[in-house]
Amino acid sequence: MEFVVEEGKRVDEECSTLILPALSIGNVGQLAVDLLVSSTGADRVGYLDDPYLLPCVGNDAYGPLPCGEISLPLEVYESPSTATTLAQQRSPVAKGMMIKFAENIADFAASSGKKHVIVLSSLDFQRLHHNLDMSRGPQVYYLSNAEANGRDEHCERLGFGRLNEYDSEGRCWKYLCSVFDENCKEELTFPSEDELEDIDYYPSLPFAALFSAFKARGLKVTCLLCYCSEGDNIPDAFLLTRRSRSCRLHVGSCVWRLLFHPPIDVSNRVSSMK
Repeated sequence: MEFVVEEGKRVDEECSTLILPALSIGNVGQLAVDLLVSSTGADRVGYLDDPYLLPCVGNDAYGPLPCGEISLPLEVYESPSTATTLAQQRSPVAKGMMIKFAENIADFAASSGKKHVIVLSSLDFQRLHHNLDMSRGPQVYYLSNAEANGRDEHCERLGFGRLNEYDSEGRCWKYLCSVFDENCKEELTFPSEDELEDIDYYPSLPFAALFSAFKARGLKVTCLLCYCSEGDNIPDAFLLTRRSRSCRLHVGSCVWRLLFHPPIDVSNRVSSMK
């Protein structure tokens, strides 16, 4: 993976928190990063060229009118006011290449001096095997490497729910740990699709590979996750965006300049899931 800095731009070393999406159902992580980029006024400083990302190209993603500025598969933005770097992934990883991609982006984060990585992603409602507590509204779940069991005191104080399905001794989580740990001599294999069980759903997702890769590089990493379904996922994106702001060490003010409607009422969707 090569980081290409745009002509005339410079990288701000103070932007030590990296926020990026992990592609999943509803593209909620990508929508949330788009909201963060547009609301913080983050400036694009370059892009990451990776052989494992499928190619794509598009027009300017944030201007109210197309201006002819090309959007690329993996762009890097910086918001000095919040000391944050944002990486927006616009195309999927080639099939079977997620481990390689996670290794590359973890190397980028480590070599560029990032101290905290926040991964935003979503989980499939249909995979949910416990009742959601909706008394406090839609819930965000987290996974952190602050403690061995995935717990993080800061996230607990913020009211996030720990992803209880994380089991560092589970076969798929152990596999991810082994492939990113250069000192691991144990040869493990990931189950085939026919052998996957319900408990293997979570470590099979892109956020799990990213979490394991950043963890192996010695970086603090926090995954923020919400359950959702395909459809109108703007409320889910707002939810992840707000929670990511509270999770960061540096919090800036946000104005949703490009979204003109009020927050969408999700009560019907929530009640239908009970």
